[in-house]
Amino acid sequence: MDASLVLGIMALVAGLGLRYWINRRRFYRRSPTGAEGFSSYESSVIIKNAERMGKLVAIALIILGVLFLWSHSRQKKAKASQNMEIQNPR
Repeated sequence: MDASLVLGIMALVAGLGLRYWINRRRFYRRSPTGAEGFSSYESSVIIKNAERMGKLVAIALIILGVLFLWSHSRQKKAKASQNMEIQNPR
């Protein structure tokens, strides 16, 4: 197994998991009327900013994971084409 494949899968799963966790916390924080409930103004500001940063980190992890997987597929195709050239010299 290539390192790029493992890193790609790990980054993709971590990014998707982080987005799921943040969205789930936001969903369960809402009241039946749709308003988010916080214990204080300070916690509201801190939590919202932390969630914003977390979502940016999650997006970066997802993009990084996709790039690693794309890199792995390009390496695999290059290796396969080299094997074909070696087997079928012209």
